[in-house]
Amino acid sequence: MELKLDAVAMNIPAGANLILGRAHFIKTAEDLYEALVNTVPGIKFGLAFSEASGPYLVRCEGNDAPLREAAANNALAIGAGHFFVILVQNAFPINLLSRIREVPEVCEIVCASANPVQVIVARSAQGGGVLGVIDGSSPKGVETPGDAEERRKLVRKFGYKLS
Repeated sequence: MELKLDAVAMNIPAGANLILGRAHFIKTAEDLYEALVNTVPGIKFGLAFSEASGPYLVRCEGNDAPLREAAANNALAIGAGHFFVILVQNAFPINLLSRIREVPEVCEIVCASANPVQVIVARSAQGGGVLGVIDGSSPKGVETPGDAEERRKLVRKFGYKLS
């Protein structure tokens, strides 16, 4: 059996975050839509879910046409069944991940990032399967006390910690 590995670069629109995961069943796209729209008021998003059987379509939902189109294009580029791509603006993944995990069809969240992301896909005669992701770049060292202070300031600026 021949197996090929691909690194598929994700297209993340400016100001957006990406969430990738595995799920099953045709109603995944609608259930993810409901989870997102009911979690963060004012969220903008597009999502795509790749079927692994039947007509083998990328099922798309969302409330923002450009994000929906970008999610669909990313899902097609990945080319793996039972895999979803969500692109969000006006929300951070930290506000969405627990709710996404509660969707009955969701098996796993693979990545949540605004960094450049490459999806590592194995391809065989049967199809494609996601092995993992490369999220951002490799570390260049260990933070200094000054770096730690800047990190703490940033999470407070975002409103996730008390001043």
